[in-house]
Amino acid sequence: MALLAENIAPIMFVGLVFFLLLGFPVAFSLAACGLFFGLIGIELNLLPEALFQAFPLRIIGIMKNDTLLAIPFFTFMGLILERSGMAEDLLDTIGQLFGPLRGGLAFAVILVGAMLAATTGVVAASVISMGLISLPIMLRYGYDRRIATGVIAASGTLAQIIPPSLVLIIMADQLGKSVGDMYRGAFIPGFILTGLYLGYILLITLVQPARVPALPPEARTIREDDGSSGLKSLGVLVVVAIAASMVFDRWYQSHTPQASTEELVILGMIAAIGLCFLLAVINKALRLGLLSRMAERVTFVLIPPLALIFLVLGTIFLGIATPTEGGAMGATGALVMAMMRKRLSFRLLKQAMDTTAKLSCFVVFILLGSTMFNLVFQGVDGAKWVEHLLSGLPGGQVGFLIVTNIMVFILAFFLDFFELAFIIVPLLGPVAQKLDIDLIWFGVLLAINMQTSFMHPPFGFALFYLRSVAAAEDYIDRLTKKPVARVTTEQIYWGAVPFVCIQVIMVGLVIAFPQIVTSAFDKEEKIDIDKVRIELPTGAPVPRIDPMKGFAVPKAEEPTKGEEPAKGGEETKEETLDPMQEIQRQLRESQKK
Repeated sequence: MALLAENIAPIMFVGLVFFLLLGFPVAFSLAACGLFFGLIGIELNLLPEALFQAFPLRIIGIMKNDTLLAIPFFTFMGLILERSGMAEDLLDTIGQLFGPLRGGLAFAVILVGAMLAATTGVVAASVISMGLISLPIMLRYGYDRRIATGVIAASGTLAQIIPPSLVLIIMADQLGKSVGDMYRGAFIPGFILTGLYLGYILLITLVQPARVPALPPEARTIREDDGSSGLKSLGVLVVVAIAASMVFDRWYQSHTPQASTEELVILGMIAAIGLCFLLAVINKALRLGLLSRMAERVTFVLIPPLALIFLVLGTIFLGIATPTEGGAMGATGALVMAMMRKRLSFRLLKQAMDTTAKLSCFVVFILLGSTMFNLVFQGVDGAKWVEHLLSGLPGGQVGFLIVTNIMVFILAFFLDFFELAFIIVPLLGPVAQKLDIDLIWFGVLLAINMQTSFMHPPFGFALFYLRSVAAAEDYIDRLTKKPVARVTTEQIYWGAVPFVCIQVIMVGLVIAFPQIVTSAFDKEEKIDIDKVRIELPTGAPVPRIDPMKGFAVPKAEEPTKGEEPAKGGEETKEETLDPMQEIQRQLRESQKK
């Protein structure tokens, strides 16, 4: 019994791993493990009998947590957008735009994946949409199966790190930080990762161009009457948008000198896309013919989701709305966009609400189970055990980060990102804080690492999503009428490997250059206590300091007419005041003067 009492924390952790390996649901494994070892701790007099009375209070705290409301809002927004045909329109338009280039379809998939990530935040929706729409087209025109499947799976997982990511909301909640700051910190790394994906495809086009061919001329359907592509008109529109953004920024900065760079960028881009949309509407309504078909198509397809992105993320970054309020506006905007596309139906609403309710319940049940586990684990000093285990590693911060990331990378083979966020992050957060590691930076780093949990063969969920929509049997292409070979599971797994390596490289970049994350949010101003001075007004009576009584201020009032002055030899009376009251009194007197 003494051995059990001394090592109950590590035994409890091993017990949780045992429950998970047996295949029990994570939420129930966490709760059962916490309850079981809580009873053992009470029997061994390690825990008070009133411990479990704190659990209802924890549940009430979860119910009152407004931050978690952002999860169903962003989930609902993503599902409405995905099922209203936005992904299909984006892939078709950007595919036509980049089609003449080698690897153009792969570039289009990555860019659309980043845009869907910034509007949906749901990996399953992105992977399934792009798998259904893009994979048959890429196979039709001769793309290598490994590259095609790898690009689609990796682009879908961008929803993990590009705001409004669901995992960032949970990460901020578990680390006790602002969701807005977590979004700011993840914004730049998310688009650097997108750039690395694009760079990999560009390298393939240079080294092995046959694996990523360009679209043949007959597949490019958006053309002018004279057969030209219409890209010149689009280029002019882009130049006008950039010029409008710069002019607006200069005007706004002249009227608001204290405006931050973040504010200028967001408002400038809103002005640019607003002008482009207005010009396209006027051109189409009046039939001016100033814009090509390609320019019109790109404007009308790209502007609405971009406007929604700036409506949601822009208001959060500028501090106008909280993430929960931003999610509510995003859900409303998604409904409006679906109505404008005439694709909003009762069936679509029912499907979106059903899926949102299931995902939200899934998250809440895991949170309740992890709360029970953490309540008991903290009670048996499990946090101290983890702290001593990790803070004593050689290398200090660097050693802790290396071991932590390797551990998360390995656990990602078996656990989903929700499970990792609820089980591992509460244990690692206090240790990181003790080692003076910025928790926003640490949370973004873990989120990038957890992103690999969707790409790990053989258990990556993104690979399962893609497997469910990829052709499992040989089929005849409906357009070319040619036979197309099936996509094997081995091809999907091998296609994911290069992108997992890119994600690991991104983890290394964030560790080597923390400014990638920390430059995005304001630093707290440090105040040197030794340099703080309190200056009394000129001409005010100088108090004498009595160590026992505080400030002793001599009365300096002049006798009024009709009053006798104090008799000689009589000591002046003193009144003892609180130091803060005396400073406030002297300030009031100086203001009267």
